[in-house]
Amino acid sequence: MHSTLLDELNQNGFVVIEDFLTPSEIDELYLAGRALCLDAPQENRKVFSTVNQKDAHSKETYFLDSDPMMALNKVGHYLHVQHPIFNKLTFSNRVKEICWQLNFNKPAVCQSMYIYKNPGIGGEVISHQDSWFLHTEPNSVIGFWFALEDCTIQNGCLEVIKGSHKSGIHRLYKRNPDKEANELLIYDRPAPIYPQSSYTPLLVGKGTCIIIHGNVVHKSEQNRSQMSRHAYTFHVIETENNVKYSKDNWLQPTKDKPFPLLFERKN
Repeated sequence: MHSTLLDELNQNGFVVIEDFLTPSEIDELYLAGRALCLDAPQENRKVFSTVNQKDAHSKETYFLDSDPMMALNKVGHYLHVQHPIFNKLTFSNRVKEICWQLNFNKPAVCQSMYIYKNPGIGGEVISHQDSWFLHTEPNSVIGFWFALEDCTIQNGCLEVIKGSHKSGIHRLYKRNPDKEANELLIYDRPAPIYPQSSYTPLLVGKGTCIIIHGNVVHKSEQNRSQMSRHAYTFHVIETENNVKYSKDNWLQPTKDKPFPLLFERKN
């Protein structure tokens, strides 16, 4: 484990931990993701797109006529609670140890996703900061991203702007205060423009864990290869020390489904 994990995260905005998962864990997670896809009811399937709605609708036609394993590109957001395989990794001692080293006091897992990134349907994920969607005051969100297959330029590896977390939050995706509007969720500012030359591609092997600061700018390009790029990811927030989870966030805990804690540090 990194002895200077917090220093590296604070300096760069991300940390790459190779061989975090064992080969058997990789296989177990991959097969669990495949089973989720094959078992998904047809009427509940949608193609995820961060680009535009027109593009999403065109891909839904492809989706309905395709093999489910190849068509789906994202499943979530409660896998860490409802699925035993993903629950086991999310609440493992290794994950808790990382959060401990990052000085969390009462970390909670707010959401999780299985990302398929399949050939042809594995679309672009636009430049963003995770804090746009899971905002706390002060900022506390940290992403855990696990590569279940080798990540290359061709199949749409993660790309980050090193040190960009130091520039603050660039915009927010929030609930629309206009209750009569058609759009339930809106951005509060136009999309920032980031030069392509600023990005560092993270070419990592399967089994790698990438820790992502909530304010670091990152993206992934379309999968232009013949190989998929499966990954499992979840996000952790602080719930102590007067940290407030925004009521404007799209995802809200409920009495029936609160954000589950990883641990509570005792003084």
